Amino acid sequence: MKSVALTTTADTRPYWEHAGLSVVGGRLAIAGRDAEAIAREHGTPLYAFDLSRITEQVAALQRALAGAGLRCVTRFSMKAQREPEVLAHLRSLGPPVTPQAIGADICSPVELASALAAGWRGDEISYTGTNASDRDFEAICAQPIRLNVDGLSQLRRYARHAPGGSVGLRVNVRYGAGHGGRYAGSDYGSDKPSKFGFYEEQLPEALVIARQAGLTITSLHFHAATGLAMDDLPAFTETVRRAAAMVAFLLEAGCPLDEVNAGGGLDIGASADRPVLDVDTYAAVLAEHLGPLGPVVSVEPGEYLFGDSAVLLAEVVTAEDRLGVPFVGLDAGWNAAPDRFIYQVPLDVVLCRDVLPGSVRATTITGHINEGDDVFAEDYPFPEPREGDIVAILYAGGYWQNMVAPHCGRLKPPAVYFAERLGAA
Repeated sequence: MKSVALTTTADTRPYWEHAGLSVVGGRLAIAGRDAEAIAREHGTPLYAFDLSRITEQVAALQRALAGAGLRCVTRFSMKAQREPEVLAHLRSLGPPVTPQAIGADICSPVELASALAAGWRGDEISYTGTNASDRDFEAICAQPIRLNVDGLSQLRRYARHAPGGSVGLRVNVRYGAGHGGRYAGSDYGSDKPSKFGFYEEQLPEALVIARQAGLTITSLHFHAATGLAMDDLPAFTETVRRAAAMVAFLLEAGCPLDEVNAGGGLDIGASADRPVLDVDTYAAVLAEHLGPLGPVVSVEPGEYLFGDSAVLLAEVVTAEDRLGVPFVGLDAGWNAAPDRFIYQVPLDVVLCRDVLPGSVRATTITGHINEGDDVFAEDYPFPEPREGDIVAILYAGGYWQNMVAPHCGRLKPPAVYFAERLGAA
């Protein structure tokens, strides 16, 4: 029989707390509303959003970039979030070509259609995809968007659809930052051959292809990081330095670059063990290495803008010991919380009625998908549950809804969106 640890917790504020996700009388509140009451009213599983948090994150990023003295453009990665309610909220932040406005970065024709339907103009949209087909290019080239291609074959294919047009190059600098150094070995940023981006030694051939097709290279895109926290800044600095060298090469070759896109990948503080990213410091790195080169610097984060704006609410439908181990079974599964299972991101689960419990046990938390690996957490410090309790799985605002899979007929959970916080000054 496995021994299960029982521990006592201190009554301290949780590291994930912010104005839209708070603790009121020991209970979890979302946008100033009791989380359990939201679940009882609307049913579970349920995504619950505080849209004001998205506004705050957009504004923080824009202030940091402007404060670093950068000529900048902010966009959001639509692969992280394309729900109509969220898109409408983003579109409301500012009219086109104003400091408050935020553009969109897309990676498919479906995302292009979503952006246009939500009110974005073609010239506010950038495309950064991979392995685009002729069908993709036909749809994308019908709009005046900024397009980045990521390989020699793709550049030739694009030239057939837009001879004489403008194009951006997505480059691979063989380096990257994030997740405490693990990112440097990923498919985006390592010496391992990858489908993503032009390598430095391929740039001369890219110039030949572009000139033969009458294409003008006007932008450069690089994917610098994922889960970038303060302790990743040295690696991030080296990534940006390498990208800046490729920008300089293209400028010296006569390419009229007017934008350099540094991607996204900013951490949202989803771990108590790592120092949260200071976006002013992040912006200062971009300004130091890219600012003197001249082009506008753009970014297009997803998780940073959306991640902690929402939780997934679920009901405890099973609470029992199994061979001496406490098990909690939820009415939500891996398909509604894909970060844990695709990206191996640890999840935080909160008992809504008792956020700051006096004691916890090492618990296994599982979902309702009929697969053995539908496990949210093992040895997770969790209070004594009761069947019928409501829990919140945190950081559900980015990617989760876009990536839901209907495995076992478990469909995409509904969502509620709160535009205002109750009790806000």
